[in-house]
Amino acid sequence: MTSDPADLTAADHLDAAREMAAANRPLLAHLLAEEAARRTADPATAAGIRAAYPDPALTREETD
Repeated sequence: MTSDPADLTAADHLDAAREMAAANRPLLAHLLAEEAARRTADPATAAGIRAAYPDPALTREETD
């Protein structure tokens, strides 16, 4: 692991997003996936990453 966050790759961020999703931390997974998508050169791949980790604030259902 690197000590400089600027050295992290899209794959590093995507791995961390998967870990956060598995740990039931959807907001952190979303934020890490957004950074992975931002660091991805291919727009189709970036769109796929974003689709896999949607913003939980936009997808949650309110209950009474």
